Amino acid sequence: MPESRSLIASVFPDRAVESASASTAGNSKRTVAVWFEEEDPVVLQYSTDSSLRTEGELARAIRTRTAVPVPRVVEIGSHGASSYIVSELAPGKNLHSRFAGLDREPQQRIARQFGHYLAEIHDAFSFEGVGQVNSSMGPDGLQFHAAESDDFEGWFRRYAREGIEALPDPFDPVRGRLEDAVLSWGYDSDWDPRLFPWDLRPGNALAMDGELSAVLDWGDPLAAPPGLAVAKAQHLIADWYVEDTAPVRSAFRDGYESVRPYPTVPTVFSLVAVLRSAVDSHGVVTRPRYPEWTGEKAVAFHLDRLHDILAEADED
Repeated sequence: MPESRSLIASVFPDRAVESASASTAGNSKRTVAVWFEEEDPVVLQYSTDSSLRTEGELARAIRTRTAVPVPRVVEIGSHGASSYIVSELAPGKNLHSRFAGLDREPQQRIARQFGHYLAEIHDAFSFEGVGQVNSSMGPDGLQFHAAESDDFEGWFRRYAREGIEALPDPFDPVRGRLEDAVLSWGYDSDWDPRLFPWDLRPGNALAMDGELSAVLDWGDPLAAPPGLAVAKAQHLIADWYVEDTAPVRSAFRDGYESVRPYPTVPTVFSLVAVLRSAVDSHGVVTRPRYPEWTGEKAVAFHLDRLHDILAEADED
């Protein structure tokens, strides 16, 4: 990892590096854990995407405004063409390979924590508009604002359509029904936009002693109705990892309701949550469960869930 070592040397010129380990996860940024001979270890994330600064500022704000265990952001900066974030190295083990195999009690406890933390985030971050969230300095200090002020219907349909268009050929049998479902739904609710951390899941979290010890990755944040964030998180926490989803979903809801009332989740929100999770930013079909399902088995997982929700929509 020559590029990483060069950046480490530039960001930490006065520290003796003992070792560094690059993560293979993630599509939009590189992540490297760095251990020093004397100072505490850190995590260095870097990208040529300018939105990384917003991610770092948002992580700081979530840590300040809520009890979500977000690793402390030590520094946000840039070097050459790269923006970077330096954070403390949080304790715990990655949940992606462990969540599905947990006993029911710790599994439900962690799902409850996810629900609780999402509700705290929704209480702490409200917006006047929807869409991409950016950060800027204003007269009252750092502010977060949504890209679109009042066109929820337009934004949501574009968000859904982009997800439908990204689906590869094996999804053709449901493509038309997905488009019809999005177009036919009535947009007449009070949207109350809140922060939408669209990748809130065990794969972006650490656990220790049966509890969440860190929640990671706040990249590319969005503002959207709270019900959309709830639908996405429930899919990525329950459906993604376990066969018997009801106990995990119930625990997640209990955690959310311990902070604030549970939002309305229209069927179309659940549908879009699934289709936007079916492929990654490179158009590759995502791999649910652990051990991960790949190929036809992964496609079948996504199609089965889409068929189930479309059947629910037909009954509405």
